[in-house]
Amino acid sequence: MLHAAYAVASYSLFLAVFLYTIAFVGDFGVAKTINAPVGLGGGAAVGINAFLIALFALQHSVMARPGFKRWWSALVPPAVERSTYVLLSSLVLALVFAAWQPVPAVVWDLRDTPLGPLLTGLTWVGWGVCLLSTFMINHFELLGLSQAWYRLKNRPQPQGFFKEVLFYRFVRHPLMTGFLIAFWATPLMTQGHLLFALLMTAYIGGGVWLEERDLLQVLGERYARYRERVPMLIPFVRRRPRQGRR
Repeated sequence: MLHAAYAVASYSLFLAVFLYTIAFVGDFGVAKTINAPVGLGGGAAVGINAFLIALFALQHSVMARPGFKRWWSALVPPAVERSTYVLLSSLVLALVFAAWQPVPAVVWDLRDTPLGPLLTGLTWVGWGVCLLSTFMINHFELLGLSQAWYRLKNRPQPQGFFKEVLFYRFVRHPLMTGFLIAFWATPLMTQGHLLFALLMTAYIGGGVWLEERDLLQVLGERYARYRERVPMLIPFVRRRPRQGRR
């Protein structure tokens, strides 16, 4: 019962932080957003913001690696291992928002142009892709609820398997594609928002590379063939076929 309560609490925190992320990046509805209130400015703001994103990237990527999971599972019960990862990721992301230093100098402002509503719409498309992508694999397992549920029922958890469904037929990492759309499709791009988008794009690129390496080790040739057929992040942009040696 304690495992289930812990998993629900971790999931609830994730949901709250996810909703706050939408408001934070979209610059609406909350007191602290990506653009306001004005932060320290200058090099101090860049340094603090870069450190915050690096901290999130380090925690998020290291804890997702199989080697760390094997070590971590010796300390944390398997039923709440994923929930603990979700909990810590949510807390670190909340820290990013709390300590973020907005830099409101404008890079572009298209709010009063025909592109403004289009970019706003694309932002919501990006968040929708993020959320729907989790349900196309296993939303509740991804966020730790399934593990605690099977532990509560004292039943073995079914083994997950690789499948190509909906968005995953067009890109290999639609969740990350959704984040990229949401971060970049904004009618008002400030210097602070641009820094956030650049740093998160760099993190996504590195994180996807590490995940692909792990997936190749686990799934082998099947994933290698999938990778040859389906683009990584941008639909319809295929990899160049490898040239054979002459």
